Amino acid sequence: MPAYLYVNIEVTDAAGFEAYGAQVPAMIERFGGRYLARGSLGLRLEGDLEARRQVLLEFPDMASLQAWYGSDEYRPMLALRRSASIGEVMAFEGV
Repeated sequence: MPAYLYVNIEVTDAAGFEAYGAQVPAMIERFGGRYLARGSLGLRLEGDLEARRQVLLEFPDMASLQAWYGSDEYRPMLALRRSASIGEVMAFEGV
């Protein structure tokens, strides 16, 4: 069953986030993930969620998603993203 990672963040350090963005896509691919959507402009249809930079990733399954997110390879990039942005990250299984 596919698994998805949803990110809604505000970039607070453009240079740091640019360094993150230059390295992470290849890591995601190595764990079987792919970008489904990413961008800054979203159309809010309901609710009060503040839409910032949106990203939606798909992985083959939750185990692959968690293997990437918890990997030694991604750990320094996670620290970089956290220092360069604030927001929410959610993982969930597809149907």
